[in-house]
Amino acid sequence: MIKPLGSRVLIKMIESEETTKSGIILSSGAKEKPQIAEVLEVGPGEVVDGKTTQMNVKKGDRVIVSKYAGTEVKYEGEELIIVKQDDILAIVE
Repeated sequence: MIKPLGSRVLIKMIESEETTKSGIILSSGAKEKPQIAEVLEVGPGEVVDGKTTQMNVKKGDRVIVSKYAGTEVKYEGEELIIVKQDDILAIVE
């Protein structure tokens, strides 16, 4: 498994089919990039100017990420993204 360093987070985008009002199913390729993801792994945080960065997300959280954030990684056939914690906008409860 990939273990992020510093205040980085490993996420997997959650694919969702969308149906229009007329019943047409849009594939994920026909829509904008989804912004909701599942957290797979969380880095330990980091120390900047003597202050420790607290990690606000945990493994299993569903989060909303900034649209074009992160570095895409293909690992064992899966499309994953490594983002900085600052690129996570909210936790979905």
